Amino acid sequence: MREGNDGGEAILEALRNLGVDYIISSPGSEWPPVWEALARQSVNEAPGPKYLNCWHETLAVTMAMGYTRATGRMQAVLLHAGVGVLQGAMGIHGAYISETPMLVCSGESVTYGEDPNFDPGAQWYRGLSVVGGIDRWVESYVKWSSHVSSPLALYQSVARAGEMAQRVPKGPAFLDIPIEVMTAPWNSGQAKGRLPRPPKTEPGPSDVEAVARLIVESSSPVIVAERSGGDLEAYHNLVTLAEACSIPVVEASGPIYANFPKQHPLHLGYSLAPFMEQADLFLVVGSQTPWYPPSRGPSKASVVVVDEHPIKEQLVYQDLHAEYYLEGNIAASLRLLAEAVAGGVDDARKEHRLAHWRAEHDRRLETLRETEARVAAAAPIQPVALCAAISEVMGQEAVFIEETITHRPAILDHVQWGRPQQYFHTTGGLGQGLGLALGVKLAMPDRPVVALMGDGSFLYNPVVQSLGVSNEAGLPILIVVFNNGKYSAMQHTHENWYPQGAAQSANLFHGVDIPGPDYRGLVEPFGGYGQRVEDPAELRPALARALDAVKGGRTAILDVVLAS
Repeated sequence: MREGNDGGEAILEALRNLGVDYIISSPGSEWPPVWEALARQSVNEAPGPKYLNCWHETLAVTMAMGYTRATGRMQAVLLHAGVGVLQGAMGIHGAYISETPMLVCSGESVTYGEDPNFDPGAQWYRGLSVVGGIDRWVESYVKWSSHVSSPLALYQSVARAGEMAQRVPKGPAFLDIPIEVMTAPWNSGQAKGRLPRPPKTEPGPSDVEAVARLIVESSSPVIVAERSGGDLEAYHNLVTLAEACSIPVVEASGPIYANFPKQHPLHLGYSLAPFMEQADLFLVVGSQTPWYPPSRGPSKASVVVVDEHPIKEQLVYQDLHAEYYLEGNIAASLRLLAEAVAGGVDDARKEHRLAHWRAEHDRRLETLRETEARVAAAAPIQPVALCAAISEVMGQEAVFIEETITHRPAILDHVQWGRPQQYFHTTGGLGQGLGLALGVKLAMPDRPVVALMGDGSFLYNPVVQSLGVSNEAGLPILIVVFNNGKYSAMQHTHENWYPQGAAQSANLFHGVDIPGPDYRGLVEPFGGYGQRVEDPAELRPALARALDAVKGGRTAILDVVLAS
């Protein structure tokens, strides 16, 4: 019988001192020391991280990512050995791409049953161990990876990995912890108390002044935003800066957050094309790839990049066309810029600009509303009609998690949100939307969380596991399936590359059709609510019923059959 503190307590104490709220895990047989430490924490009614049980490794990782993206607080994920890490790899890569801090740990054995005083289990000798260590497998898609070789170094290794994940550039840190290290006695005197939060860096005053002069002297500046909205302060500071000089904001290159209120007269949509020739200054705020192709960046305008970490090592190729960099915490940089430009643009010029962009904003919205009215009663249901109905029924309390491809432009244009942290987009591959939605719901339990998913995207997710965790953990969400019965992106790409090809002439496209299950029935075993919608007149009543079910504590799936 094991008594006293061992490595499980060392891990838990490190997570306490890192300020971790949840240990999110698809559990493996190597973690009993941590489970024992958690049980001891519960029995003693001591403060510390809560355990959240997941049914799938990708789900565990993406839930942690959703929670962190909504709160800014790093969480811990415990996965099983090498195979668990492989299963969660896409989510870990998504955290790497989105620069989401995360501590991911996995175990191994280093004695293989040869220690007469300890039996780790034959599975480690037969097939779970990895030649060279599991950290080798993940080093290309995490910020940092290592292993713990001694119980004497366990506490500090976990603490250091957690601190590493939160330092710029932020991202997932991976730690491989052998069972033998976890089961060894631990001296709690190593713990030094709560670890400090990472500092926020600021650009130098001369750099701020130089960029502020460019903004004030510019005749037609444009702000490009993609990821700044992940920080509440940055969201509000961007509004302040835009209003200080009446600068239009475009959320180009595919935003992964809500970066600017859509109803604001300076919000000019999601395409930079109308601005490429007329703008003389692009202020690129938290955007890693503002132009595509990269060579089609501005040929005449100046480009200023405002980012904490603008040059992304996770990108194979990047061309920002930058002439100036303002490096530092985005919220702080925007605040300093707003202060520096205050009063620099005379009121008449500012009002003239604002009137111009308000007219452009209103024209754009009028066109969108006309499109919605034109397709509202069309059968089969048009994606734009579904988006307009979602916007009307869900209101401004809803938080949208979006995982679509071909329907994304319609969602961005026709689903309205005007608050920070009201929209999140997945990063790094399909199959993460449900976990992201559940993590956001964990962080925002009082707000309705709506997952907008293509039928193809939905089927990439661990659906059964997600619905099970939703039910077990009391995290009801609304899932709207944009069901056109196909992978449209596959067909569109094929048609673009072979417009006169055999597939086009014979209407024979491979890898496109999705026969699909009865999506509404998937949630029934978990006590949820499901409905299939084919009649456009039924859209709003069906969305209202589904929303009521979620508010009543039941996860809902709305399967909306769309025009192909």
